Amino acid sequence: MSHPLTLDDIRRAPKVLLHDHLDGGLRPETVVELAEAAGYTGLPASDAAELGAWFRDASDSGALERYLETFSHTVAVMQTREALERVAAECAEDLAADGVVYAEVRYAPELHLEQDLTLDEVVEAVLEGFRKGQERAAAAGRPIIVGTLLTAMRHAARSLEIAELAVRYRDVGVVGFDIAGAEAGHPPTRHLDAFEYMRRENAHFTIHAGEAFGLPSIWEALQWCGADRLGHGVRIVDDVQRPDADGGVAMGRLAQYVRDQRVPLEMCPSSNVQTGAAPSIAEHPIGLLRDLRFRVTVNTDNRLQSGTTLSEEFAKLSAAFGYGWDDLQWFTVNAMKSAFLPFDERLSLINGRIKPGFAQLKWATG
Repeated sequence: MSHPLTLDDIRRAPKVLLHDHLDGGLRPETVVELAEAAGYTGLPASDAAELGAWFRDASDSGALERYLETFSHTVAVMQTREALERVAAECAEDLAADGVVYAEVRYAPELHLEQDLTLDEVVEAVLEGFRKGQERAAAAGRPIIVGTLLTAMRHAARSLEIAELAVRYRDVGVVGFDIAGAEAGHPPTRHLDAFEYMRRENAHFTIHAGEAFGLPSIWEALQWCGADRLGHGVRIVDDVQRPDADGGVAMGRLAQYVRDQRVPLEMCPSSNVQTGAAPSIAEHPIGLLRDLRFRVTVNTDNRLQSGTTLSEEFAKLSAAFGYGWDDLQWFTVNAMKSAFLPFDERLSLINGRIKPGFAQLKWATG
């Protein structure tokens, strides 16, 4: 294509989001209002615009650990049922307004217990918030389905408890399990009992792997833990020898396995640049991995910290790599195929909303 797709056009496309953190997607004005209601005085700014800018600036450190520190403020204001419901409802509305038709939003219930909520109460509050948000989005003519992933913190010791929680609520909106947090020094194999439990229960899980840490993290997540998907997985490119003058590419055993098995990669371009996992959008491994037809998906990670939306992520990739509607549809269908939904529901969304939506856009934009 000769010109990048416009952001306005991309917003109209039916999109699918698999990697988005609830505590990384708050509206800045909501953070300010919830902090005031809770008596939280630790915010670096009380003006919503200034606070939003602070989150983005503080996240541009190039280090995952520093990036993760920004969450202390969002988590601090998400400690009551009312706050959790509000944040979840607004999340669903915001994603729907961006053209997302299916989303999996993750959060760590163990981080929301400071005001004596139980783990079950946290999950129920978030599910109720998503229910309300989906109702409002549908009423506005932008229907969306939101599933939740329950995340355990990899530096803590509650992963089996959170996995059991995910299974307990899997028929009412929780679609899977995850572990997150700093990778270095906290390998996924420390949580084998949780992953083995999920597999025994025929339940789905993804693992943050291959972001700040390299190939060993990916190998453990897949071969020891049995992950269905890789959260980020960007460092799989370390096992790919980039094209030579003749266009040839050599892949190591792990990269070959990931591609052959169609392991979904939950890639988050802007976030990866912020944490130093990629030098820039233009140099992001997603370009090479897409060319090699890995099962790549495009995601936001943390919309507040990255100051982004899924449409903006696609717009950046379109500008950097010249992607057109066929490419965006390919990424979107990849994501829908990889969702933790029953097969019939995935197929219904692909054939009923995604493909017709992209066909209409291709026709309308000539």
